[in-house]
Amino acid sequence: MAVAEAVVLSSPLKTDIAPILDASVAIAAVTKAPLATKLLSLSGVFAVHKPKGPTSAELLNRLKEKLLAEAGMPSSEWTKREKQTLKIGHGGTLDSAARGVLVIGIGRGTKMLTSMLSGSKRYIAIGELGKATDTLDSTGKVTEEKPYDKITQEDIESILQKFTGNIMQTPPLYSALKKDGQRLSTLMKRRKVVEAKPARPVTVYSISLEKFQPPFFTLDVESFICMMFLCLLFQVIFIDMEITAQHFQQISSALNI
Repeated sequence: MAVAEAVVLSSPLKTDIAPILDASVAIAAVTKAPLATKLLSLSGVFAVHKPKGPTSAELLNRLKEKLLAEAGMPSSEWTKREKQTLKIGHGGTLDSAARGVLVIGIGRGTKMLTSMLSGSKRYIAIGELGKATDTLDSTGKVTEEKPYDKITQEDIESILQKFTGNIMQTPPLYSALKKDGQRLSTLMKRRKVVEAKPARPVTVYSISLEKFQPPFFTLDVESFICMMFLCLLFQVIFIDMEITAQHFQQISSALNI
């Protein structure tokens, strides 16, 4: 398993932005070259730690603002062209409630994002037995509660094997999938009528129980599935056991590249 690491192509930046990139890299100072030259000289791929709270897009915007400021351009003076001169993007998306690895590409590094993200993802996720929510995670409203006192560690371990390999899974309504350009999760929060998407094949390479401390349990999952599919996987597994469970917290995410 290879966890995504910072791959620095070139990074002529001041050292005080290192905490934002959250990567152990050597960073050189920005020269007094013209603004466009400075921005075009920024290039690299970084493994950035996204904390719980901001969306992936919000984190990217904060980073872009910092880089433009480091190039000597106050935000009040930015033009649309100057913003576009600095190419920056993220590969994959982490939910705002999750924390973990977000791959950021800057300059020429943006061209590497697709190939770097062709591998599987690894999640360490915490679930809570006995509760179901409308969003399938801890941010939603509790819709159902059931007893879980008879569930053992052996029960969970035995059923997990049924959910490895190629399986069919219906995308959850609270997801980043879009309808008419808007996320399904956004439409659901606005109480719009949303039809379920057709079931699609997903591959789960491995899934194991790492910790069992009722009502909480921790799973280690390697798959191509995204976080919301992981929430749905929690639900399906425990419906099969005739209890209910919610995805409580995704505590880390890594990439197999």
